[in-house]
Parts: sequence; structure tokens; C-alpha cells
Amino acid sequence: MKRFVLLTALVASATSAWAAPETYVIDSSRTSSQFSYRYLGLSSQTNRFEKISGTVVFDRDSQSGSAEVTIDATSVSTGQALLDTQMKAADFFDTANYPVITFKSGKMSLNGESSSLSGDLTIKGVTRPVTLAVTHFQCMQDPESRVETCGANATLTLRRSDFNMGKYAFLAGNDITLNLAFKAVKAQSYLQLASRDPDK
Repeated sequence: MKRFVLLTALVASATSAWAAPETYVIDSSRTSSQFSYRYLGLSSQTNRFEKISGTVVFDRDSQSGSAEVTIDATSVSTGQALLDTQMKAADFFDTANYPVITFKSGKMSLNGESSSLSGDLTIKGVTRPVTLAVTHFQCMQDPESRVETCGANATLTLRRSDFNMGKYAFLAGNDITLNLAFKAVKAQSYLQLASRDPDK
């Protein structure tokens, strides 16, 4: 009887631990952030940010969670040095005064094609509530590193004029599509991986 009670307690404890929210750290080496816009009303231009960091909290039981993402605005990359400089200037990201873009979400809802991530987006000192559409959210053991990893794509369309970046509308469209494709590693496993990699 005592063994049965002990076994029951262990199973209950394990179930509780499994159901508890888990924290994942965004792997910047396998995460990308791109933004696209219409140029001269014709072609679509796509640029990117090279440095992204943050955490994702995922509750398997309720299929919900939250996220905090920081994008290094100084890492904007267009493939052209002159355009990179213009993007960092005061008329656009003004990275001298606002070096980072942040997104803080207190609500993640995973429901198939209706999945979403809602929170506050801050660009150039302006904070606005936004909702990102989330697709392809999946958690699995990474076959290369053999640690549990979650990944997803998140997409948002915003108006740059809402963030004090509305100049030169005749050149670049006001609507900006932001795409974030991320992979995040369970926090404990991330520390183990970092200890193996001298560059982290």
C-alpha cells in the first residue's frame, strides 16, 4: 500500500511538472527577422535585422504562453552600406537614441491557424498594442543538438507612420510587413549548449 501511495505521489508530481509553464531562450543563430515594404509603389523590398534575442514561455497544458523579444535596430541590414546608414538615421530608426526594438507579449494563444501573439511593440520610443499571427508552432527534440526546441513564424503588418517613421512616403510604402522566424531552446538546455560554445 505504501508503495502504491508513493508511486501515485511521484506520478502526480511528474504530471504537475510537465504541465507547468516552461521557459525557452531564443537561439539568435537560428532566428531571423525581416521587414518588407513597397518601393516606389512597384517592387517589394525586403531587409533584415541580424541580431534578435529574447524568451518564450510556453504552457503545454493550456496551449498558451508569453514572449519577450528584443531586436537590435543597429543590426539592420539591407545589403547596401549607404542604405544601412540611412535606415539608422533620425528619419527612420534613429538608432543613436533608440538602439533596440522590443516586443512584450502577455498573451499567446495556440489554436491551429488562429494562433496569435498579442502584446506591446516599441519602435523609436513609441509603444503600441499589436497582434502577430503565429503559424507552424512546434516543439520537438532538435536532431542536431538533441535538446528540446520550439519554433514558429510570426507575422505582423504595421504602419511606419505610427512609429514616427512616416517620411519619404513617395519612396517607400507606409505599410510594413514584419516577419519573425524563431527557434527557442529550453532554458536549462540553452545554458548547457552555451557552456559548450566558447563564442556564447
